[in-house]
Amino acid sequence: MSGTGQGPLAGLRVVEMAGLAPGPFAAMMLADMGAQVLRIDRPDPAARAMPQQFWFTDRNRRSIALDLKHEEGAALARRLIGQADALIEGFRPGVMERLGLGPDACLALNPRLVYGRMTGWGQEGPLAQAPGHDINYIALAGALDAIGPAGGAPVVPLNLVGDFGGGGMYLAFGIACALIEAARSGKGQVVDAAMVDGAASLMTYFYSYLAGGKWQGRGQGTLGGAAPHYGVYETRDGKYISIGSAEPKFYAELLRATGLDQEELPDRADPAQWPALRERLSAVFRTRTRDEWDALLGRSQVCFAPVLDLREAAAHPHNVARQTFVEIDGHLQPAPAPRFSRTPSARPQPGVAPGVDVQAALEGWGLSGEDIGALAARGVVA
Repeated sequence: MSGTGQGPLAGLRVVEMAGLAPGPFAAMMLADMGAQVLRIDRPDPAARAMPQQFWFTDRNRRSIALDLKHEEGAALARRLIGQADALIEGFRPGVMERLGLGPDACLALNPRLVYGRMTGWGQEGPLAQAPGHDINYIALAGALDAIGPAGGAPVVPLNLVGDFGGGGMYLAFGIACALIEAARSGKGQVVDAAMVDGAASLMTYFYSYLAGGKWQGRGQGTLGGAAPHYGVYETRDGKYISIGSAEPKFYAELLRATGLDQEELPDRADPAQWPALRERLSAVFRTRTRDEWDALLGRSQVCFAPVLDLREAAAHPHNVARQTFVEIDGHLQPAPAPRFSRTPSARPQPGVAPGVDVQAALEGWGLSGEDIGALAARGVVA
């Protein structure tokens, strides 16, 4: 990455109502692409598990601490939203309406506004008001049941599928789509991004298998982890490698590189023989360390990669060469993605604590120093 650009969304303004994981992730994605994002925090934010410097998803935006229950606070929020191209909010359905900041009020004030709403269950439906977390949303979408070993319990895939994949990324995508449409029509709209919807959308490929009669259930088939030629193996040093030799030509290269082409092996085309073939491959991979296998297979046609932990991933030569990770204020974190040839993203700036730069933030949105001082004196902004 060049680190000298502003990103393809430079010039766009976004107001973010502070929330939990998926909303801030969507805001980070837009800010990484150059949008000017202003986060509105509560005057008394809840205690967090780590100091602010470690919340990387807060990067690239300023913050004000605003009391939205104060009439002047709500009025200031409306003023800011009136200047924005997009809004991000992640409250339960009805909360923004009760604050006088619902879609009808905001779109009446700013007809071009893209109003992005992030929830688990969506704005309507029997569960719309129910509490929940990532694990619940992906469970209802059919995604959780599909992940894990055959005969065992489903495996929780961190909170990647609901919060970030099915939630934050879909919200950012929806906002970007609506912004393109608004540029043509001059009209904004509401983006209803529900994690259950996004997680279900991520399962489209597997619903194809279900419709075609090829879905075998959790832990079955090649992608489910049953195939010995597509899986994870332990090495001599207790670490792991990944093998993705799904196609015959890559499988042939795997056998050649490991010397197994000299043996009479169980037929990989027969799923009944997969356990025996996996046992033989497991024995072979336990004869060398992970790094020894990397040296042997890392540049081969096997479809191979070592299984790296977070620190190792950042230090891998391929990721270093691509600058997949960047160091900001001494802290390593993933770089903005994807990349753009003509409008590259700027180098990320650290996230800030709630309300620490209210003066600069509000001046950037057109308020005078006198107005800001008066608002602070009346307790509207902290």
